[in-house]
Amino acid sequence: MLLAHPAVLRELVARYESLCAAAQERAIAPDLQRRLEDVTYTLCVTTGTRQLEHALAAARARLAATAAG
Repeated sequence: MLLAHPAVLRELVARYESLCAAAQERAIAPDLQRRLEDVTYTLCVTTGTRQLEHALAAARARLAATAAG
């Protein structure tokens, strides 16, 4: 299986977290909802998972392993 570059994973996780924070601050506009769906899909594809929670866990584990190694 191909593994995404850590910089790509780091950017995707940061984008997801930023969009979630924006969604908590105000009502979710259609554009914000679409961007959240897009980054969720991309995280899942990039990590080879089907659920957001698994994608985030896989991305964070890969980033931790990269930082430690």
